[in-house]
Amino acid sequence: MKTECTQIQYSFKHLAKRRVEADFSGGTLTSDAGGLLLGKIEERFGILRQFADCFTDDRTPGFTEHSVLELVSQRVYGICLGYEDLNDHDDLRRDPLLATLAGKVDPTGQNRLREQDRGKPLAGKSTLNRLELSAPDASEKDRRYKKIVADPDRIDRLFVDLFLQMHEKAPTRIVLDLDATDDPVHGRQEGRFFHGYYKEYCYLPLYIFCGDFLLCARLRQANGDAAEGTVDELRWIVPQIRQAWPEVEIAIRADSGFCREEIMAWCEENEVHYILGLAKNSRLKKEIRSEMEQAETMFQETEGAARVFKDFEYQTRKTWSRSRRVIGKAEYLEKGANPRFVVTSYSAERYPAQPLYEKEYCARGEMENRIKEQQQYLFADRTSTSVMRANQLRLWFSSLAYVFMNALRVFGLAGTEMEKAQCHTIRNKILKIGAQVRVTVRRVWITMATGYPYERIFEAVYRNLQRLEPIRC
Repeated sequence: MKTECTQIQYSFKHLAKRRVEADFSGGTLTSDAGGLLLGKIEERFGILRQFADCFTDDRTPGFTEHSVLELVSQRVYGICLGYEDLNDHDDLRRDPLLATLAGKVDPTGQNRLREQDRGKPLAGKSTLNRLELSAPDASEKDRRYKKIVADPDRIDRLFVDLFLQMHEKAPTRIVLDLDATDDPVHGRQEGRFFHGYYKEYCYLPLYIFCGDFLLCARLRQANGDAAEGTVDELRWIVPQIRQAWPEVEIAIRADSGFCREEIMAWCEENEVHYILGLAKNSRLKKEIRSEMEQAETMFQETEGAARVFKDFEYQTRKTWSRSRRVIGKAEYLEKGANPRFVVTSYSAERYPAQPLYEKEYCARGEMENRIKEQQQYLFADRTSTSVMRANQLRLWFSSLAYVFMNALRVFGLAGTEMEKAQCHTIRNKILKIGAQVRVTVRRVWITMATGYPYERIFEAVYRNLQRLEPIRC
């Protein structure tokens, strides 16, 4: 005789004369129905399909339950939807909406390889963990369970390829923003070091963006200079861009941590412009002494911030190989003098001092918002595995999630009031939609909540994505 389970009911405060009761008999529900729009992004750009091609799968096909594409799809979509840890996937593997996105839905449990996997169409944390820990040089014994190996060079190139694919035509000029940030670690991870500026054990990842588009996310040890390895990254990024866009003008932009002779000399040799912050010193401050006095006089007369700019040639006594153009900003504020300096390869005829500083250099601050999205909202700081190689792969997973969210912002939300929204706002308002999921022989029905307040924006995103032509890659 079959045992009938009694559903527990929960009573809450009455609403007028009505009793308020709840139970868990609502059926198969999801809180992530808006994730279907991420599937539209994949349909148009093939981001995950191209990412999966960057892995070598040595597993025996007849005994393989989850393809590489399904595994990386589950991982990246999970991050987009706010599930940052591998442990989350032991519960998410039952989620029919995430399974639909990953291309693998089977809530009845049919056609599973093992009885214990019935009702769990997706991979669990252990399977996903083996994906991260596979090493190219692993021994035959280690490769017994870890047979999916990532190709780092192909993954690096993929981010630039996606950037190029998401532009219909070549722009006349692009600016690559470079910056480093801290990635705190709380264990004894390989490559961890104490950083004196951040006052913690951390990694020091390097990010390169072009506008809102991510081109490079490189995990680095924290015992080196912030600019270390920059030229190595530019050596492959710039040629890859120029191969597709041979006429494009390329400039790099960064703060004073990247004002290094090696970087500037490489740019000059390879016809790449630069706009870099320059750390102030006594010689530089002496150069703009009269402008600073003028700014102070203006401040006292107007009681408002005053700026005076000076354009001059400058060369360090030891480190620079040549004299270069420097812009000095003599600024006086309520708190006192605030001098700043920028070194650039652009001529004064092309960019006069004030526009170059205020419109070109200061625009680099927007990159900090992109890094914040990566680190805080797409969990790029979840670098908790013991080996640096696996932590780099985790950083790439978060970076792919950013590519998805940015594509949703750039192409889906264009023309709406949310076209400048950050990733966490997009997730909370567009992706987090309650819905009932029903699977039949011919269809997967996603019945979304009638009370969803952003239906108009959802419709606009859907229509915008429908108009995009699938890329050929």
